[in-house]
Amino acid sequence: MATTKLSKIASFLCDKRAWLALLAGFSLTFAYAPFNLWPLVFVAIALGCYVTDTASCKQAGKYGFIFGFGWFALGISWVHVSIAQFGGLPLAVSLLLMALLCGYLALYPMCAFMLASKFHRSPWQRVVMLVVGFAIFEYLRGKLLTGFPWLSFGYTLTDSPINQLAPIIGEAGLTLVCVLIGASFYYIAKLKTFKPVLALALFSIFCLAGTLLIDKPQHAQKSITTLLVQGNIQQSLRWEPEHFWPTMSKYRDMTRPYWHDVDLVLWPEAAIPEIEDFATPFLKELDKAAAFNSTALITGIPDYQLNSKTVFNTLIVLGKKTAEDPQGHYQYLHSNRYQKHQLLPIGEFVPFEDILRPLAPLFNLAMSSFTRGERIQDNLVANGLHILPAICYEIAFSELVLDNFNEQSDILFTVSNDAWFGDSHGPHQHMQIARMRALELQRPLLRATNNGITGVYDPINKKQQSIAQFEAGVLKSDIKLISGTSVYSRLGHTPVWIFVLLAGLTVIGARCTPRLKRHFERSLF
Repeated sequence: MATTKLSKIASFLCDKRAWLALLAGFSLTFAYAPFNLWPLVFVAIALGCYVTDTASCKQAGKYGFIFGFGWFALGISWVHVSIAQFGGLPLAVSLLLMALLCGYLALYPMCAFMLASKFHRSPWQRVVMLVVGFAIFEYLRGKLLTGFPWLSFGYTLTDSPINQLAPIIGEAGLTLVCVLIGASFYYIAKLKTFKPVLALALFSIFCLAGTLLIDKPQHAQKSITTLLVQGNIQQSLRWEPEHFWPTMSKYRDMTRPYWHDVDLVLWPEAAIPEIEDFATPFLKELDKAAAFNSTALITGIPDYQLNSKTVFNTLIVLGKKTAEDPQGHYQYLHSNRYQKHQLLPIGEFVPFEDILRPLAPLFNLAMSSFTRGERIQDNLVANGLHILPAICYEIAFSELVLDNFNEQSDILFTVSNDAWFGDSHGPHQHMQIARMRALELQRPLLRATNNGITGVYDPINKKQQSIAQFEAGVLKSDIKLISGTSVYSRLGHTPVWIFVLLAGLTVIGARCTPRLKRHFERSLF
C-alpha cells in the first residue's frame, strides 16, 4: 500500500503537464494589477488548453483543477494576510483554509476545461465550448455560496486597447474574448495554420466597427470639484471604542480647510466607527458645516437599530441634498442612505455562527454581524448629484452595480477598507475592478478608502489620480461629468448570453450534422 502511494506521488512529481498547468495558473497573477502584464492572460489560457488537450475528461479535469488552483493560490494570496494577522489561527490552519478556498474556486475552471474536452476531436468545437464553459462556470462562481467573482479574465484587459469593448459587452464579455483568443493561439501553434488568425482579425474588425458606429457617452459641460479623504487609521485600532473620537476628529480636521471650495466631500467605509444613533450630535455638526459651505459629505458608518436589533454597513449623506437647499437635511434614519447588500462571508456575517464563532477569533471579528440591505436601492443624492454607491466587496458584482444604475446616475462611488490586506496586491486588484465598472457604465469613478487606494478615474480619457497608500491625505480633484449611456448600461449581459446560446447551439448542430462540422473544419483549420 505504501509503495503504491509513493509511486503515485512520484508519478505526479514527474508529470510535466501538471507543473506546466500550475505555472500557467501562477502566471495569471501578473496579468492583473499592479503588474498589468495583460498579454500573459492569452499565454496562460493557451497553456491551459495545451495541458487539458487530452482524450480523457478525467485528465482534463485534473490539469484544469491544477491550473485553477495556481490561478487563485497566488492571485488571492492577499486573503491570507488578513487571516494570518487578524484571524488568530495557527499558520498551518490558516494555510489549510486558504488551500480549501483555492481548491473550491479551482472547481469552476476545472469544469470548463472538462466540458471542452468532450469536443477534443474537433478544434473549433473545443474552442467554442471552452468559451461557453467559462461563460457558464464563471457566472456560477459569482453566484453560488454568495459568490466570489474576483479575478475574472476580463479584468486583465482594463488597461489594454481591448477595453474599448467594455462599454458594450462588459467584463463578462471581455472574459470570453480572452478565452477565445488564448484558445485560438493554442491551435495556431498546434496545427501550424493561420486560418484562426484571419478569423480573429475579422472578429476584431467587426468589433471595432461596432464601437465606431455606436454613439458613445461624452463629457458633459458640467464639472464638479470633489475632495476624497484618506485617514490611514490602523486596522487594529479601528473598532476600539477609545479611538472612535480621535478617528472622527481626524477626518473632520482633515476636511475643514477644504469645506468652502468643493462640491462634494467623500469619506471611506466606516470612517465614522461610532454607531450612527450614538454619533448623532457629531453628525448634526457635520451636516451644518457642509450646508454652510454649500457642499455635501458622504461617509460610511455602522447603523445599529435598537428596535429591530439589526446592524447595517451604511453610507449616509450630510449637508445639502440639492444645490438649492438652504440648510442641511440630515436626521437619523433619513432615506438618503445606502445599506450594503452583498456582505462578505466571515468578515461581515458568519454562516453557522453558533458553531463557528467559538472556534477562533477569525469567526468573531468586530462588526461581523451585519444585516443585508435591499438589493435595489435609490441612488444617493448629494448637492444635486445622483451617486451610484457600492461598498467594498460589492464593486466586484457587476450585475448588482448595474441593477442600481439609472440614467440619472452621475457618479460611481465606492468605499472600502483594504487595511485588512496590508501591502499586498489585493488593493490594486480592487481598484482595477472598480475601474472596470466605470468603463462598463461610462461614469466617473470616485473611490475613498481608509489607507489606499483612494482615487478618481475618468473612463473616457482613462486618467487616474490617487493618494499614495499608507498615508493620511486628501485628494482634491475636478471631475467632468458624462452625458449619455453605454450599451452595457442599457442591455447588460443580454448580448453576451445570446452569443453564448448561439455558439452552443452551433456546436450541437454541427455534432448532429456532419456536413456542417466538416464545413467549419475546412474554414477554420
